[in-house]
Amino acid sequence: MRDLSGDNAVDLAVLRLERAVSLLEARLGDVMSAAQPNSSGLFDEDRSRLAAELDASRAREQALVEAGRQASTALGKAIVGIKSALTEEVDLFSSLTAPSDAEA
Repeated sequence: MRDLSGDNAVDLAVLRLERAVSLLEARLGDVMSAAQPNSSGLFDEDRSRLAAELDASRAREQALVEAGRQASTALGKAIVGIKSALTEEVDLFSSLTAPSDAEA
């Protein structure tokens, strides 16, 4: 003979499990439909925001590259100017310290 109370408890547990699984599936379906790009547009907004940030970053990068080029050019001109000034001073010093023909 079967123990009816044991079967009844198992049946109740199975029913509770089925109900829990059903509720879980319903919640999962809600979450999945909310995550669909077409349903809320969140992914499209995110994509648009990220694309705009990327464009801004690229523009900033180009501005920094151009600023670097300008700084390099300015430094190159400054170096040439400094070398020229130093050469003039060396030439002047050499002419002042060289023995003249009158002294010899």
